[in-house]
Amino acid sequence: MGITSFWFLCFFACILVLYYSVLKKCQWPFLLLCSIAYYLLTDNGILILYPLASVAVCYGGIRVLAGTEDVKRRKFALAAVVTVNIGILFLLKYINFVVYTVNGIAGLSGRQGMLLQGLNLLVPLGVSFYTFSLLGYVIDVYYGIAAPQRNFGKVALYGMYFPAMISGPILQYRECGEQFFEQHSFDYGKVTRGMQRMLWGLFKKLVIAERLRVLVDTVYGGYHDYQGAFIWLATACYAFQLYTDFSGCMDIVLGMSESLGITLPENFRTPFFAKSVAEYWRRWHITLGVWMKDYVFYPLLRSRFFTNLNKSWKKKFGKKKGKQYATFAAMFLLWFTVGVWHGGDWKYVIGSGLLHWFYIVMEELLEEPCARAMQKLHINAGGRAVAAVRMARTFLLVCIGDLFFRAESVAAAFAMLKSAVKVWNPEILWNGAVFSLGLDAIETGIAAFSLLLLLIVSVLQQKGSVRERIAGKVLPIRWLIWYALLFYVILFGCYGPEYSAAEFIYQGF
Repeated sequence: MGITSFWFLCFFACILVLYYSVLKKCQWPFLLLCSIAYYLLTDNGILILYPLASVAVCYGGIRVLAGTEDVKRRKFALAAVVTVNIGILFLLKYINFVVYTVNGIAGLSGRQGMLLQGLNLLVPLGVSFYTFSLLGYVIDVYYGIAAPQRNFGKVALYGMYFPAMISGPILQYRECGEQFFEQHSFDYGKVTRGMQRMLWGLFKKLVIAERLRVLVDTVYGGYHDYQGAFIWLATACYAFQLYTDFSGCMDIVLGMSESLGITLPENFRTPFFAKSVAEYWRRWHITLGVWMKDYVFYPLLRSRFFTNLNKSWKKKFGKKKGKQYATFAAMFLLWFTVGVWHGGDWKYVIGSGLLHWFYIVMEELLEEPCARAMQKLHINAGGRAVAAVRMARTFLLVCIGDLFFRAESVAAAFAMLKSAVKVWNPEILWNGAVFSLGLDAIETGIAAFSLLLLLIVSVLQQKGSVRERIAGKVLPIRWLIWYALLFYVILFGCYGPEYSAAEFIYQGF
């Protein structure tokens, strides 16, 4: 039951009415029941055993950490929780990654290869999201950053809250965990603002992402037949498809939660306005970046190995360079982990991980030489023209990463990249050839106008909340704006049998 489907909207409408109708002290148990019900209504409801197992293990670890001050016992409890949860995640998502890698290195074939490839397991919904949210909570309890929760049901609600199970965001208990158990009174303003945000998410998903998907699937599905500008166009469209799909899901999830009186962390902040790849990742999938820094990067830097490496390289390369190079080494492991998180395939490791590590390292190494060069050329580094060039450069670099992310394999990605650079055919942008990619002139016009509308709203978001600005208008104007958007989604949303609007790209992660 996808969250853009009619039946899900009916499901949520019933939840919303009953949530504010039951006794306030019963609101969190009601949300837990709804989360369980939602999971059971998915295609493989039996897979709820996986998140329940993760919750049980984490709850047990929390109880041990809360009940003892013994250092060895606390370390053992934390290690056990991390090992079990990462072990489950590994078996579910990455066993094939290891199998195919070993198969390729060892040259296994025939019966041996078939036996290894037969290890496919069904992956539960949102496995990476709930695993990271729960693990972060246990680690915070270990370090005394978060208070231990002694109620199993409350830990289960935090780990299995159904909107966040779809595509995140990755939660931190110390920031938003207690909200799930507080008593929430009906607030007309919060409910309406939540619904407005859900509508904006549906616009992104149904009108833009699903429409661009047709063009992207055509080119990437037959990349041998499409070369040059076709690949650049499809890749740029995929960048917008991925953004509107994922951020559209976040708008729906955060809107639902806002209607229930729960504020979840933002996951996007207009990433295509970033002037560097490092800034892009501070704007894109924000909660993943925060989790990786808190629980992977900083612990790596504080580890004995990197502490010794830092000292050694400071002596060898100088204080500044030595520290920088040691940081780059830790960043390599960080970005490898980010790539693996996105999926058990080398195309994810490269496209969402190591390629971005390379970008960021080069940005840091070239920052001072570029600044000196611009100063000599009397170029205003803070001017609008330079900012526009930097945004365009960042978008291009991100698109190259997206090409690997979307391609069917690493080999296909390199073949497409070679074709995109080698073949020069910009005329396809104006000779009508683009209309052979699955979208006719009218559909292309709707996509272009919708992207323009998204751009306008994104620009306005740089100056503050657009919803608050609309709320400041007189009633007829407010209603006109929101009803216009509602009917635009109804009229131009993609619902046909060739579409799969019920699924989001990131829900598989």
